[in-house]
Amino acid sequence: MDDNEARAVVLLSGGLDSTTVLAIAKAQGFSCFCLSFQYGQRQRVELERAQKIASHFQVKQHLILRVELDAIGGSALTAAVAVPKDRVPQEEEADIPVTYVPGRNIIFLAHALSWAEVLEANDIFLGINAVDYSGYPDCRPEFLDAFAHMARLGTKAGVSGKELHFHAPLQHLSKKEIILRGVELGVDYGMTHSCYDPVGELACGHCDACLLRLQGFRAAGLDDPAAYAR
Repeated sequence: MDDNEARAVVLLSGGLDSTTVLAIAKAQGFSCFCLSFQYGQRQRVELERAQKIASHFQVKQHLILRVELDAIGGSALTAAVAVPKDRVPQEEEADIPVTYVPGRNIIFLAHALSWAEVLEANDIFLGINAVDYSGYPDCRPEFLDAFAHMARLGTKAGVSGKELHFHAPLQHLSKKEIILRGVELGVDYGMTHSCYDPVGELACGHCDACLLRLQGFRAAGLDDPAAYAR
């Protein structure tokens, strides 16, 4: 490994947002180390896509860690709870949806921070978004600011005075703007998977994630290359 290269840990789910973030990190000249999680989610399509995306971008290393959040439950993504379908924007904004996974971004970022220390990397990239965030509290700027403060206090790197940078380049972009940025960088969104409740490998087209994605492509004047069941 070249001691002069700028290394970054990138949280990669296999979805539209995290793939765009990986493309941004690569475009900024970072040597990327991708981190994905088998956290007990009810479908594995996103991890299969994450592996293909990491290979496509020729990242330095791609780790898939297991965190058994299904043992805790409490989410439609990890337990036998119905995924909401065909909700209107007012419903999506009304409360925190059942697709919220308790503590997920805290846990993912903690692992990313640990790996960054080992790699002596100063930078961590993630795809959280505060515009189309679907009510998730761990996608807000206040959350990331607080986590960054904690990281400076609770790590060897932080207390040694090393700068730790948490990059959320999509945080204030609409889904349309995210897609256009990715297209500008040459991202093939046909590789990505966003659906919460796929039918095999096909997106359902009706969950909150699918609706946000489809609306984003329509607003951008583009066709979504993902395959949908209906």
